[in-house]
Amino acid sequence: MKLRILLAILILAASATAPASWAEPAAAAVPAPAPASGWSWPLTPRPAVLRAFDPPDKPWMSGHRGVDLQAAFDGAQVTAPESGTVSFVGVVVDRPVITIDHGNGLRSSFEPVESVLAAGATLSKGDILGTVQPGHCAAMPCVHWGVRRGAEYINPLSLVKDLRPSILLPLKAPP
Repeated sequence: MKLRILLAILILAASATAPASWAEPAAAAVPAPAPASGWSWPLTPRPAVLRAFDPPDKPWMSGHRGVDLQAAFDGAQVTAPESGTVSFVGVVVDRPVITIDHGNGLRSSFEPVESVLAAGATLSKGDILGTVQPGHCAAMPCVHWGVRRGAEYINPLSLVKDLRPSILLPLKAPP
């Protein structure tokens, strides 16, 4: 929070002293939201992202509504990235899926993950959800992690790392 305030002050100070010809518009100076504090990666060690979040333009169109994370091996443990309650455990199409309701409208889903948990189970951050099963990323072990806020899919990586772009400010005004 202090970093966001400091960044906002620096941007405002730079724009207040900058000539109008090179000042950024006010909308561009608003930083994107910072990652939610407290969330962790669902795989250990920190996984490589095999396929990025690529939401569709319209809800009914094709896209990638989550991220595919490389697991160390089939059978690797998947852990809860944040506390919550299991809301679904079962098979969707041909893959085992587990969904956690984290509260505040946030729900995480993981596939293909086999779990012995049942709907209603309470989880703390870091608790084991289940194990990665083969089949999602061809020959490579991986887990698909999707997150929804209400009905909207969001990029799960925004919960574990800062995805905001770097903003470079001038050291002094140009002549």
